[in-house]
Amino acid sequence: MTSRTRPAFGVMIFFAVAFSLGAYFTFAAVQGNYGLFRRAEVQADAAKLRAELDVLQTRVARMENLTRRLSDEYLDLDLLDQQARDVLGLMRADEIVVR
Repeated sequence: MTSRTRPAFGVMIFFAVAFSLGAYFTFAAVQGNYGLFRRAEVQADAAKLRAELDVLQTRVARMENLTRRLSDEYLDLDLLDQQARDVLGLMRADEIVVR
């Protein structure tokens, strides 16, 4: 009758390899290219880009409105007058400029 006082060497190797693989996959799930931290970064970037998209869409809508108001089909004379003053530096004959 032989009694074993220490575990078999193969069992220790098996548990060491299993622990190493578990630690590796846990680290990869948190820190890797597709891990939790990367997902949080991507979500933050997506929120930032959505906000930037909203700002750009507002600016485009404003420009489209101004373009439509200066088009041949619909001419806003007040806007045309404002643009002539701003861009060309024009003024009417009955105005006085105060500097």
